[in-house]
Amino acid sequence: MLRFICYPKCTTCQKAQKWLDARAIAYELRDIKAENPTAAELTAWHKTSGLPLKKFFNTSGLLYQSLDLKNKLPEMSEEEMIALLATDGMLVKRPLLVGDDFVLVGFKEAEWTDKI
Repeated sequence: MLRFICYPKCTTCQKAQKWLDARAIAYELRDIKAENPTAAELTAWHKTSGLPLKKFFNTSGLLYQSLDLKNKLPEMSEEEMIALLATDGMLVKRPLLVGDDFVLVGFKEAEWTDKI
């Protein structure tokens, strides 16, 4: 079963959810603000995704900007970045679609079509 991790008020998440529903793709919904990803989950997703860890940050978010992470991330270790991401779901780029052997970060329709 796919896990769809999103922020329900996010328009990109809403678009991704409609995309899944229109294709009758079964998934388990998780509100990232209500149930923040753990450091262990983030570590596993990072490893599975093959993406640079900075791709997991919601760079357009207010919290990212208020913490000046654009300037701080280059100096941080991966462990520090994961610990920071685990503190608040609003720091994490969304939606996330987690399968057994893949993790998609953000909604790019072509990328999702290729994987599902």
